[in-house]
Amino acid sequence: MSDDALREAAETMHTVRERCVWTQQIDHRDLVPYLVEESAEVIDAVEAGTRADLREELGDLLWQVLFHAEIAAGDPVDPFDIDDVARGLTEKMVRRHPHVFGDAVASTPEEVLVHWNAAKAAEKRARTSVLDGVSDHMPSLALAQKVLSKAAQTGVPAPSHRLADPETEAELGDALLTLVHLGRIRGWDAERALRERLRILRAEVQTAERDRGAPAG
Repeated sequence: MSDDALREAAETMHTVRERCVWTQQIDHRDLVPYLVEESAEVIDAVEAGTRADLREELGDLLWQVLFHAEIAAGDPVDPFDIDDVARGLTEKMVRRHPHVFGDAVASTPEEVLVHWNAAKAAEKRARTSVLDGVSDHMPSLALAQKVLSKAAQTGVPAPSHRLADPETEAELGDALLTLVHLGRIRGWDAERALRERLRILRAEVQTAERDRGAPAG
């Protein structure tokens, strides 16, 4: 996107905020459900959509970012706008890529990750736990994978619950965590794996409905 196109989008958001009575009433918290929905639609477009779908959904997600920034610009105590967001992002990405913008060397993805983590640790010195910054609002499987990754950094033993025949809900949780761990060490994404399997199941249900002439609902 050119600077002009991005600026035009930001100015469009500003005009909507000024003139649309519904938009004027929205705050950051009100936008959260829309942000979740738009993020999910981007994922759908990536995993099962067309290029046109992806372009459109990325635009919808960008609108959410512009919306939050426009709300923030009107804060009476600590205002910031989309330019501040963009500047902060640029500064962060330059810091975290010293092998691109500095003298550091990284010839493998693993070496890149070392630089990234070192820069991130320097930025987050106030954090007291590897779990600081890990949101509990992540989907459960994605959260499990993230926490398992952090646990491995601290030497916490990996889960190894027997997967067969859980007899309680707690044991089901142990078995699910073990499955996520197995996927993580193989480089698989548990959240994506279940989403893609559910797409197959949805298609099977819809096929069965068509074959049987079942009513919707």
